[in-house]
Amino acid sequence: LGRFRCMKTTSYFKLTRNRPDRTGIKDEWICFVVEQPEKTVIQSDGRIKKWAHIQDAGKVLRVILLEDGETVHNAFSIIQGELTHEGEIF
Repeated sequence: LGRFRCMKTTSYFKLTRNRPDRTGIKDEWICFVVEQPEKTVIQSDGRIKKWAHIQDAGKVLRVILLEDGETVHNAFSIIQGELTHEGEIF
């Protein structure tokens, strides 16, 4: 995926990073989504959602950034076409 800048994260991200459904998510995948998203949506609270396909994983990764556009608050994989709990489909 190439070289990417260092990642700033929230304490919430650090806490959820060890969940079984999140342990396989690589930092370089997160940086890839942040820097080369296929879709970007700004939430009503100012946070930024970004999605991109991760070929190595065969899934779509969604990353939530704080309003600064740099700090990672959450990251999780979804299956393409899966309906998220917000009712969105990638």
